[in-house]
Amino acid sequence: MDRLKYLIALLLLAAGIAGYYVFGEWVLVARVAIVVVGTLAAAAVVLFATPAGARFLEFWRGTVAEVRKVAWPSRKETIQSTLVVFAFVTTMALFLWLTDKTLEWVLYDLILGWK
Repeated sequence: MDRLKYLIALLLLAAGIAGYYVFGEWVLVARVAIVVVGTLAAAAVVLFATPAGARFLEFWRGTVAEVRKVAWPSRKETIQSTLVVFAFVTTMALFLWLTDKTLEWVLYDLILGWK
């Protein structure tokens, strides 16, 4: 029975795609709408009529419940954290640049004598 539901979903998706080409003289927006409707109908069949869809919906509900439990940072905390990250990245960039230039000077000027 589940295979039949998956087949129906596949046929709905194929019908949406075929509709795009069958109604080739229609406006592009209408043809894209046919594909969207076919895709949404196929997704609805899979989500609401199959065990895999039921598991996905349960997973989605659990995910939404967990996201609601998160203590999101305030705007001030977000800005402060972002500034700390920028400061660290700038400091690391300067450190790596200085290290690179120092190694370049030691290797090329002092050891190899290239100028």
